[in-house]
Amino acid sequence: MSEEKKGMKGYYGITFLIGLGFFTMGLMDPLYDTYVPVFLNKYNLTDFLSGLIMGLDNLFALLFIPVVSALSDKTITPIGRRMPYILVTLPLTALFFALLPNSALKSLAVLIIIIFFLNVFKQAARGPVVALMPDIIPGEYRSEANGVINTMGGLAAIIGTVFLARLYDVSVKLPLFGEMRVPFGNGTDSENYIGKLPFLISGILVVVAVILLFIFVKERKGKKEMKEEEKLSILQSLSMILGGKDKSALLILISLLFWFIGYQGMLPWVGRYSIEFLGLKPGLAGYSAGMVGIAYALFAIPSGLIAHKIGRRKTIRISLVFICGIVILIYLHHPLSKVLGLSFTATYMSFWALLFFFGMFWVSVITNSFPMLWQMATYSNMGIYTGLYYFFSQLAGIIAPGFTGFLRDLFGHRAIFLNGAVFMLAAFIIMGFVKGGEPKKEN
Repeated sequence: MSEEKKGMKGYYGITFLIGLGFFTMGLMDPLYDTYVPVFLNKYNLTDFLSGLIMGLDNLFALLFIPVVSALSDKTITPIGRRMPYILVTLPLTALFFALLPNSALKSLAVLIIIIFFLNVFKQAARGPVVALMPDIIPGEYRSEANGVINTMGGLAAIIGTVFLARLYDVSVKLPLFGEMRVPFGNGTDSENYIGKLPFLISGILVVVAVILLFIFVKERKGKKEMKEEEKLSILQSLSMILGGKDKSALLILISLLFWFIGYQGMLPWVGRYSIEFLGLKPGLAGYSAGMVGIAYALFAIPSGLIAHKIGRRKTIRISLVFICGIVILIYLHHPLSKVLGLSFTATYMSFWALLFFFGMFWVSVITNSFPMLWQMATYSNMGIYTGLYYFFSQLAGIIAPGFTGFLRDLFGHRAIFLNGAVFMLAAFIIMGFVKGGEPKKEN
């Protein structure tokens, strides 16, 4: 059966399997973000030093993802061009992730070394893992396929935060691995022990995902495609992408830099905002960002289907308009709740509802922006486009926290939401000038 006739239904199975790689990232990232600051805090580091160490993932993403993605473009092996990198980097990522709690029990130096190697291998894996999908799925169906993959990432984040995180407090002794909850320092309360179980289980799940990927996902060998296309160096490909007559790719990259600055400038502060302005306890405050994750998982696939009907650029621009409106409502939420005399429950539930709708439209932007870039790529430079996406998105992750922290100091906490609306609006305007990125119409 031809690709045109079987439609997206014929690709859901392989997309799910490819999504296992993305699932591993979604599984590890929230646990890393939640507990590594706790580990570092046990050594009484300043917030500034802890922030620098936590920023290693963004720094290494900036350095490794574009380079490894581009290298994988040029790699030809009997098992494909992405799989060799995946088979090396993801198992090593799983190993160093599982070692995090043990390293925290050893010393600060050992913990930092493990964090260093974890981020090296995790970020080196990310580009080949993501580029695997457009290598296999035809351009016409990449929005729907990216929706499946983003759904798996969202489910992994929910599993990591809702289920695996709960195992942090579990005290059990396992053969070979020993005690899973180990005292740290003086006392026995929640601040003075380290839980190993979530990290061990996550590491095992990552290895299982790699095995399934290797067994069931068969890459094209690439020799035929590479011969048919003009062979360009990495620098030539970059020059063609960023300096060509059609600026669509560059405009999309600038747009995603802006919308990620808006996003990264808001979401990391939502938990603290929930505590300081809504009066939520820390445990309940974590559900604020969770509302975005739930919507992300629920609407990733529908957003791809919608884009297939009305177009990717139109879907993204409509979503950015709604995001601007929702973020302005979030900015006004606290004073309006006071004026309307909302109860404590109604106040935080309405805030969660706004974040849920934010997540619904945010995933529509993320699901369709990657396929727009991939549509402009060829088989020989797919990884370079993937690397550029991550370069600009991770650059936003480096810029946004300091910038919005400055705004908070100057204008107060709620200013971060106005900042988010401004950057989302700027992204909307720039996306209006994009001409490419839509699937080619079949005759």
